[in-house]
Amino acid sequence: MTVPGPASRRRVPGPDRAEGRTDYAGAVYGSMLAASVIAASSLTEPHPRLALILLLVVTGLVFWAAHVYAHVAGQREAGRQVTRRQVREVGRHEWPIVEAAVLPALAVLLSPWLGTGQTAWLALGVAVAQQVGWASLGARRAGAAPRQVLAEGAVNLLLGLVIVAAKVAVGH
Repeated sequence: MTVPGPASRRRVPGPDRAEGRTDYAGAVYGSMLAASVIAASSLTEPHPRLALILLLVVTGLVFWAAHVYAHVAGQREAGRQVTRRQVREVGRHEWPIVEAAVLPALAVLLSPWLGTGQTAWLALGVAVAQQVGWASLGARRAGAAPRQVLAEGAVNLLLGLVIVAAKVAVGH
């Protein structure tokens, strides 16, 4: 038994790829993770933008590594060694968790040139927007009815707004 990787989940034609399946879970999860990091962060460090960018990237990498390890360890077949190929496949499959930190980090980086003093709020908005976008795109590419696509987008917007409410509640 091999560990399922991106080849078994993505909806792209090619060898060893299952047609008709989509998997945007890592992108949705990574976006939610980025939003949570932003909401929980305090921008009081000497270099707040740099600190937030590093926090987003490092948190994404740590959670990616944790997901890879958990998946490989949890799906290992008794009596068989885990192969590098399996680890690479799982690593590629889980990589969207890291990628989801890129747009919020770019928002933080570019915020001074966009004329906003609200760096964290801009990044949080980007993270929630991409979370909704990835969930909706995943549903659409999976062939969901328009109503279902809207429902999945709305659920993810609600989850994102819970994170925004948490940020407001803690006063960051």
